[in-house]
This record gives sequence, C-alpha cells and structure tokens, in this order.
Amino acid sequence: MKPSELPLAPDGSLYHIRLTSSTLADKVLLVGDPGRVNMFKDIFETIEFESENRELHALTGYYHGSRMTALSTGMGCDNIDIVMTELDAALHLSDTSDRHLQIVRIGTSGSLQENIDCGSYVASRYAIGLDGLMNYYKEWSTPLPDMEAAFDAHMGLNSRLAHPYCVNGSEMLLGKIAFDMHHGITVTAPGFYGPQGRTVRLHPAIENLNKKLAAFSYDGTPVTNLEMETSAIFGFSHLMGHEALTVCLIIANRPKGTFLNDYHPQMRELVGTVVERLAGR
Repeated sequence: MKPSELPLAPDGSLYHIRLTSSTLADKVLLVGDPGRVNMFKDIFETIEFESENRELHALTGYYHGSRMTALSTGMGCDNIDIVMTELDAALHLSDTSDRHLQIVRIGTSGSLQENIDCGSYVASRYAIGLDGLMNYYKEWSTPLPDMEAAFDAHMGLNSRLAHPYCVNGSEMLLGKIAFDMHHGITVTAPGFYGPQGRTVRLHPAIENLNKKLAAFSYDGTPVTNLEMETSAIFGFSHLMGHEALTVCLIIANRPKGTFLNDYHPQMRELVGTVVERLAGR
C-alpha cells in the first residue's frame, strides 16, 4: 500500500492514533475528550503504553489482569473514520488478522425521551446514522433494511441530505455491560447545532427533528438519544468483524430543556462500571 494511503509515523505506528499491533489491546475503550483518558490512569493497575497526538490520547494498561486500551477520538464521525480504520489496520499490518476487538464507546449524549432524565445511562442497541459516512464505502450494505425503510418513511427527509443508514451494536456487549441500563436506538448527527435541531442564529432544515426522531421505534426499541459518533463505530465494526457498544451518560434532556452542568462524578462512575464489566469481573 502506498504511504499516502495509510500513513505511518516515524516509529512505525499508525499516523493518527500512534498505536501498533503490540501496543493495542483487544479490549478498547473510546472516549471523545482526550482529557477523559486520564480517568483510566486512576483505574488501571499498571500502565504499559501511552501516546498523545492532537486530540488522540492513547493509554494501554491492565485492570485485574485484563489488558485494555483507552483512546480518545475527538468529536464527530469524521474522526471515527480515522480511528476505526487505523485500529483495524494496526491488527492487519502484522500477522494478527485473526484478532477481533471489543470496542466500547463511553460518551455523553442528549435524551430525546422525557422519562430518561439527566444522569441516566443509555446503551445503544441500534444506531441510525444521519452522517452518511458509511455510504462512502463500497462494502457497505445495510444489515437492517426493514429498519432503514421504516425510518425513511417515517422521516421523509429531503433528498439533499445524506441518506440515513441503520446498524446494530453487539448483543454480547450489551448483555455483559449494560444489562441494568436503558436500551435504545441512538441517532448520530453530523453536527451539534442545526443537525441536532438547535436554533442559535441559523435554523435547522428539518422542522421538529427531535420530536420526529423520538416518535420512531423499531422492534419495540425507541429512539432514546442523539449524539455524534455511534453509527460510524457500529458501521465499521459490522464491516470489519469487531464487537461494538456505546454507553452514554445523559447530560441533556431535550424535551424538558434541562442540562447537567457538572457531570464529572457520574462520568467517573460510568467509566469505572464499564471497565469492571468489560474485564469480566
């Protein structure tokens, strides 16, 4: 492969994430904020590797004998395109193509359901991507055509917008990590303001977006929350053979208009819970 197509850093690691097959664990914890990776320093018992490059902060260590990598992604599906491609490439650039990752995104999100209050934990059984990212890959074919058709009919989106795609997360990780949390459909938007129905100075192109999303359900599972990364994580995992789950702390309730300003104690608790359960304890 030409160096321009998959660039490497001078030390041979992947150019953006600065990880290699040997420094990447099979259990991966993704967070958006690079500063949030420091939480894992207080949880992991030993630290084996650390790197920082732009908003991508990686940390590999052990928790009760279980090897894990925590990695920040920054915000948005464009960053997820880089992170997921390079995580998979780190495995396949060496003779480790039989390795499969268990990937858990731990994030923050806004609830679209009035009964899911700030401070709640929501796990994504399905994701709907409004970002259009997976449509740029030839290999992509929706694993949930009935859900996609139902969502298209429900929303009636303008043809100028990216075509939404639907994908499921890992049932295995859902049962292992999120058995006592809210389960739902997570909608991934390509931005924070207009694409999530917010009006500041400019107005969203989709009127009543959040109400329309909240009214959609599939197989008895409602749309619960709106964020900016999950659909791409699930989409790439589906194509590449990895297990993926997103667990979000709800910091905004959009129907009520409430916002959790200081959510750091709840986030530390959620991170600790996910690490404990991913380790299998």
